[in-house]
Amino acid sequence: MVLENKWYEADTVQDSGFFTDLQSRSREKIVWFPKIYYQMEKGLLHIRCEITLGKYQDQLLRLEDKLESGLYCELTDKTLHDGYIEYTLLYDMIANRITIDEVRAENGCLRLMKNFVWEYDALPHALIAGGTGGGKTYFLLTLIEALLHTNAVLYILDPKNADLADLGTVMGNVYHTKEEMIDCVNAFYEGMVQRSEEMKRHPNYKTGENYAYLGLPPCFLIFDEYVAFFEMLGTKESVSLLSQLKKIVMLGRQAGYFLIVACQRPDAKYFSDGIRDNFNFRVGLGRISELGYGMLFGSDVKKQFFQKRIKGRGYCDVGTSVISEFYTPLVPKGHDFLQTIGSLAQARQDGTATCEAKGDGTD
Repeated sequence: MVLENKWYEADTVQDSGFFTDLQSRSREKIVWFPKIYYQMEKGLLHIRCEITLGKYQDQLLRLEDKLESGLYCELTDKTLHDGYIEYTLLYDMIANRITIDEVRAENGCLRLMKNFVWEYDALPHALIAGGTGGGKTYFLLTLIEALLHTNAVLYILDPKNADLADLGTVMGNVYHTKEEMIDCVNAFYEGMVQRSEEMKRHPNYKTGENYAYLGLPPCFLIFDEYVAFFEMLGTKESVSLLSQLKKIVMLGRQAGYFLIVACQRPDAKYFSDGIRDNFNFRVGLGRISELGYGMLFGSDVKKQFFQKRIKGRGYCDVGTSVISEFYTPLVPKGHDFLQTIGSLAQARQDGTATCEAKGDGTD
């Protein structure tokens, strides 16, 4: 790479040769080149480039495209240190795909691949985009199933009355009509405000700590077909609902109120006033146009996107501003989401009833 791009300094020297009566030949002698080091560690390739304020500094600071395409790797991190820049790449991303049984939600984090964790406590709110057949619905169901293993409180909205709406037969807080969904968003916002006020009055409240410090459960509003729903609303309803969602996105992290929004294409008019920029975890699944990727990750993104015919494959940014190839957790054939989620919801309900019965007995 250094030689091909001529990222070096050279002097012209004369070779006199053995026979002094023959004309000497000139050749190029490299006298300086940028120091580049690599290291393989735990399946990750670390490449470190020295930064010396030289004339090749700009090229060395933007190597990700060359490294990804040339080495057939995916960039997972890019960090500027004192005197050098470090690129961390992963070879064979699909080997890091996990099954739905390996998805873990704990300590404010959700493991989605062997090397990918969404830290929703620190980097809140998720935006998931994908066309028909891209695996978006299965991914949402996977997130719901994983979160039900925790004490998280879930609210699910499905304006098309499709797969997610079916969960209403096995668990609560599932809505699909316009009026119910608007009421749910308003109630979710009011719950966030109320919790924020109660946290301030809590005897163990400490400035800078969040809901988890006080032992409170996280609350998730999972909103499928977000854009399709807004297209059903009138202008007044749309403006009012966007205002509520913006407040949740801006203020929800400390109180433990999080949004997971899914749509086919995140058009700016449905994410007004910069609300889209506050979704830290972003995923694009299936076949998405360049314009769609620009809407999801930002119009100034320089990433080269490649299409592969693999269901559940796409690209994601877990909140670090590094876009990497992503594979949703594998769902085995025959896995019944409705039955599994119903069992988890019932077990949670039985556990709550047992706790209440013990409390009554103590009194």
